[in-house]
Amino acid sequence: MQGAGAPRSQGPSAAQAGPWGRPWVLLLTYVLVSVEFTCLFMQFSILPYLSRKLGLDSVAFGYLQTTFGVLQLLGGPVFGRFADQRGARAAFTVSFLAASALHLLLTAACSPALPGLALLFASRLPGLFTHILPAAQMVVVDLSAPEERPAALGRLGLCFGIGIIFGSLLGGTLSTAYGIQYPPFVAFVANLLGAALSFTFIPASTKGAGAQGQATPPGGPQASVFDLKAISRLLLQPGVLPVFLVKVISGFPSGLFMVMSSIISMDFFQLEAAQAGYVLSFFGLLQMVIQGLVVGRMSNHLSETALLRASALGFSVVGLAMALMSNIFHYCLLLPGLVFSLCTLNVVTDSILTKAVAASDTGAMLGLCATVQPLTRTLGPIVGGLLYRSFGVSVFGHIQFAVNFLVFLVLWKQPLPHKTDKVW
Repeated sequence: MQGAGAPRSQGPSAAQAGPWGRPWVLLLTYVLVSVEFTCLFMQFSILPYLSRKLGLDSVAFGYLQTTFGVLQLLGGPVFGRFADQRGARAAFTVSFLAASALHLLLTAACSPALPGLALLFASRLPGLFTHILPAAQMVVVDLSAPEERPAALGRLGLCFGIGIIFGSLLGGTLSTAYGIQYPPFVAFVANLLGAALSFTFIPASTKGAGAQGQATPPGGPQASVFDLKAISRLLLQPGVLPVFLVKVISGFPSGLFMVMSSIISMDFFQLEAAQAGYVLSFFGLLQMVIQGLVVGRMSNHLSETALLRASALGFSVVGLAMALMSNIFHYCLLLPGLVFSLCTLNVVTDSILTKAVAASDTGAMLGLCATVQPLTRTLGPIVGGLLYRSFGVSVFGHIQFAVNFLVFLVLWKQPLPHKTDKVW
């Protein structure tokens, strides 16, 4: 609880944004995230083909993906705490430099004169430090007033959509025209440029003086970035754990389906690679529109609890329909509802969780939030593969309906407590 005399946040100040001003820093943040997502999907577009070229079967490719997921899972909370302590500039710069190393190793793996398989697995290691999205979310949270936060976080969905569309397009075009090594090399150069822009124009810190004072108390030693107890204590703060559990439990069934989507596209929908790319682009376009425009506007008229209920109910309805779908046309009809529920769940839970902790801990909290997707990527190939082989595609719909209908009932019976942003 916030004490009676504790100062409340009055919104972001100009000093937080540095000499360039708040709008410029926010715009640059969105641009940098778009660049990183474009590079990420350029990598995704060539990774299966490079793995096949190097002799990996589907099981070994699953190990490769799981390795990346585990590294992201381990690095997320630590990176978030690093961003809180070292500031936005350091977080952006380190993340871009790590992404540069990842793509440089991936480029080297494409060379027949080098040990490609070893370099391919080594290229996953910098994933421990590639967390541009939590860094960007921290900047957006720090520079946005509490009432503007869902809309500001939602605009990051535009960046994700841009990354899917342009990354997939550039990856396919460059690899076809010039060779498979060109997409990761272009991504390497783009990430170096992102590191230079971050170091030059992103403020050293976007947090207010009160938050910085909380992070480093006068006369006290600075807590370690690797202090896992300090990170885990965030989950024990009032109102945090229930929302975090909703985020994990509600999104996990759809995450399982998305992890298995490439195999489902080939086996169940019988899609060619180009057709699967069109579906992925459609997904990206929907995310741009829904997260970038729809969710933010809805947050102006509905409470965060109401939006979470709508998300759980949407997941339930889509799950029922997913259990009955039989072709790609049915899936495309379901995608708007699925994307709406995903975007609403992610934006609203991130907004609630960052309001529930001190301003000095928003980066660590967002780092914890960033572990949800890697957790799904780590467990998904094993759990999803077993379910798919045993019961078929319909099982994902049944699980999504059952889990989210229970979440909906819980949210209906026990609404989440309303939290306000604060600086301690």
